[in-house]
Amino acid sequence: MLEPKIVPKRKLPTYGFHNHTENINGRLAMLGFIALLIVEFKLGHGILLK
Repeated sequence: MLEPKIVPKRKLPTYGFHNHTENINGRLAMLGFIALLIVEFKLGHGILLK
């Protein structure tokens, strides 16, 4: 069996719905949710409620 001399390199797409962009979006959403919980805990009430 012949092996190729040059192995093509796969470039990640720079826009659109792809696994790496969805992972980053999910991680940022989790950080935002935790930050919201911390702020509400420190205030003692919800942000929209007074």
